[in-house]
Amino acid sequence: MYEPIRTKSVHSTVDGPNPDFPHRSREEELDIQLAGHLAALLAVTDELRATQASADLDTADLDTADLDTAAERLAEQVGRLRGGRTPVRAPMSGRREAGLAALHRRAHALAGRALVVAASRADTAAAILAAERMDAHTAALGPRELASR
Repeated sequence: MYEPIRTKSVHSTVDGPNPDFPHRSREEELDIQLAGHLAALLAVTDELRATQASADLDTADLDTADLDTAAERLAEQVGRLRGGRTPVRAPMSGRREAGLAALHRRAHALAGRALVVAASRADTAAAILAAERMDAHTAALGPRELASR
């Protein structure tokens, strides 16, 4: 058996909700969550750009121009969701911490999370961008490598 709660709730009073407690709407919470997923995707995209620039690969990978465009679109969406504040960007250092395949898998997963949140808040622009990024990373990985994980 559970012991009954003996203390008053900090979230509400007898007269109603506590005015000192910050309340956000569902839409505001989804905006925060979507901005976080897109900012994480932007960070991985910047890392892919740095890795691609330093590796100078001639494979069937994403080209640098596509990654630059994607990074700009992601930064624009994050800024929109955060009320005009521009996201912090990682400098293109050129160091290679993770393999390209691992970065593409991480970016694909982040884009999928962003797509789910964008769809739940009916944000068409963010949903389209997330779906495009998922497709781009799937193409860069190849369907077999993505499914094998």
